[in-house]
Amino acid sequence: MAKHLLIVESPAKAKTIEKILGADYKVKSCYGHIRDLSKGDSAIDVENDYLPNYIVPDEKKKVVRELKAEMKQKEVWLATDEDREGEAISWHLCEVLGLDVHKTKRIVFHEITKPALQKAVQNPRNVDLNLVNAQQARRVLDRLVGFALSPVLWRKIVRSGSLSAGRVQSVAVRVVVETERDIQNFVPQSYYKIIAEFNIKDHKGNDSILKAEYAKRVELEGDAEKFVSDCNGAAFSIKKLETKPGKKRPRAPFITSTMQQEASYKLGFSVSRTMRAAQKLYEAGHITYMRTDSVNLSETAREAAATAITNMYGANYSNPQKYKTKSKDAQEAHEAIRPTYFENVQSGMDGDEEKLYKLIWSRAIASQMADAKLEKTTAYIDISTREEDLVAKGEVVIFDGFLKVYQSSDEEKTSAMLPPLNVGEVLDFNKMVATQKFTRPPARYTEASLVKKLEELGIGRPSTYAPTIATIQKRQYVVKENRDGVERAYRVITLENNAVNKETATERTGGGNKLYPTDMGMVVNDFLVEHFGGVLDYDFTAKIESDFDKIANGSVQWNSMIDDFYKPFKKQVDVTIETAERATGERALGTDPKTGKDVIARLGRYGPMVQIGKNDDEKNEKAQYAKIRPPFNITNITLEQAMEMFKLPRLVGTFEEKEIKSSEGRFGPYVVHDGLFASIPKDAEYDVFSITLDTAIELIKEKRIKEEAKKVKIFEEDEDIRILMGRWGAYIKRGKDNIPLPKEKRDREIAETLSFEEVMEYVAKAPEKKKKPAAKKKTAAKKTTKKKTTAKKTTKKK
Repeated sequence: MAKHLLIVESPAKAKTIEKILGADYKVKSCYGHIRDLSKGDSAIDVENDYLPNYIVPDEKKKVVRELKAEMKQKEVWLATDEDREGEAISWHLCEVLGLDVHKTKRIVFHEITKPALQKAVQNPRNVDLNLVNAQQARRVLDRLVGFALSPVLWRKIVRSGSLSAGRVQSVAVRVVVETERDIQNFVPQSYYKIIAEFNIKDHKGNDSILKAEYAKRVELEGDAEKFVSDCNGAAFSIKKLETKPGKKRPRAPFITSTMQQEASYKLGFSVSRTMRAAQKLYEAGHITYMRTDSVNLSETAREAAATAITNMYGANYSNPQKYKTKSKDAQEAHEAIRPTYFENVQSGMDGDEEKLYKLIWSRAIASQMADAKLEKTTAYIDISTREEDLVAKGEVVIFDGFLKVYQSSDEEKTSAMLPPLNVGEVLDFNKMVATQKFTRPPARYTEASLVKKLEELGIGRPSTYAPTIATIQKRQYVVKENRDGVERAYRVITLENNAVNKETATERTGGGNKLYPTDMGMVVNDFLVEHFGGVLDYDFTAKIESDFDKIANGSVQWNSMIDDFYKPFKKQVDVTIETAERATGERALGTDPKTGKDVIARLGRYGPMVQIGKNDDEKNEKAQYAKIRPPFNITNITLEQAMEMFKLPRLVGTFEEKEIKSSEGRFGPYVVHDGLFASIPKDAEYDVFSITLDTAIELIKEKRIKEEAKKVKIFEEDEDIRILMGRWGAYIKRGKDNIPLPKEKRDREIAETLSFEEVMEYVAKAPEKKKKPAAKKKTAAKKTTKKKTTAKKTTKKK
């Protein structure tokens, strides 16, 4: 019988560890956090040093019972993850299971291997209450901020979704919004890039092309045309060759953020997908702990890497190195992310795990390999008719070193190898192209580049990046979409076969699979920045993270840190509730050419919209509304584009002597014919303005087939009574009313046998549909009032 009960966080990890430790240890999982803050106002006692009120959620009560049962006649050991979150879980386990926090053995390890586990068991410690308090401070502060700010948003912003705010998530939204504004305000400047091509033989004597570039930007088309024209008939020769030795050093092994970035660039993984795969690899014992901001490798790991490199590639490829973590506040773990056994080149249970493991292995092994040695060559090409030179650059890898195993995403963009060249050599001219280019605005963020930005700003820690990015997308403040961008014309001047030609080409710019702020995200961000700019300040948010680190090392009391923040913040919340205007992001666009009424863009209940005029009961006038459709939003739509939105519904054509119209509704774009609505697919190449009659007819016919398939039975006695198939099986349709059938009657074959009399019995038994008139509105008003009162009480209590 086992003498010890070892509690870990995940069941997968429990199985792996139990196999290693043997029969003396029973390893059980607590499935993550065993306790959480209670819901609502009772979560934090602001008046009593911000004392948290923790409860065991219903779904964890069974786990607690099972752990208590396993504790009998066993010594309890705690082996949750080694970061602050894991430390807090161990503390909660002590509290719930009645363990002495000062005597219970706590072990930590960052790899699930026999040596690591044996070392941990031989060197147990107690729960580190400083780390617990750091996690507790983050949890309490984030709850206070969220519970204070979210009700403000409910009152002050038109609701078209579930609104919330958070200390880190709102700053992440701000980063995305401000970049989008910079892009919108950016005015591109054009210039010309001039590249010449020459026919030449490569190292093997095969026909090849040498490309050389004029190093300076040419601002004006006329100057570019003159440069190209001057080169017509010119002689080109090698003026000078410069060869310099160079080298490339390997990058440090992965930390959480760099792993997320490289997995995005190289594998196309989202941040959450990367962390899921990494979690499974860690729990199976394939890699070290994946939430870390330390680039250090243990001496044992460096020795193991050196042995593996020597065996696989030779001793000249090995160069053991110790990397130092740049962040002075790196507290989360003691090692970078690496394979537990360097000799295992492949590991993982599925495709994602295998790909990520290979990436981690390659980066870690490369970090302990020799530098790559290069020879960089620059060729200067003389133009007989111009004073300027053309320049060709290339590089040759003399010794590949770490490049044999791994190249970072930016290292893959290396210069091409130059063919053999000699000073004075006359080149065989092929063509020259001057292409109009444009200066670029800031790049929109991907999930990976947003992680990098947050890390640079000192916002968040390894365990927070993935949930933060997931939250801002879940709240629909930011969306990840692959947009086409906009079409742009550019000029091309070509010299070929002794003739200069000019033409206009087109390209798409500004699109891609990136993170885009929604109108709601922009409105919420602007409101929070205006009224709570201090809380959303980048430096302030980074300072809060630093304060958590100070709590973790015992130099700051967590209660006092919370108090310093919360008291002035609470006053600002109260002032904002009393004085702030309701925010809709309203933006004046101009006047309607037909009516002369004002046209505005704003956020409405169902999303961004444009509006002509205002509702005026005395004049019996009603405003006109139209939904703003992508790629436009409140901040970038023009008057002309807005007026196009009011052309809906659009007459597409006639089918079976009745009109087909296209329009936009609450649930998206559609076409309608004789009362039958058919949605326009989201990924369609056409929209409500461009859909053709033939395509619209196809959609209508497809919808007819679907509607026909839904019909189970129609009764001659009353054609308004029918049985249809729905998501949950067969049901009765009477006019506009849906009446459920008993569960045992919902199969199609059974429903088809029902008689008219039986159906009418179910209709008679159906509860009457409540009417909506005045009483209903009054009830809704009461609910709204009650909700506002509750929000006030919440704020006051906090």
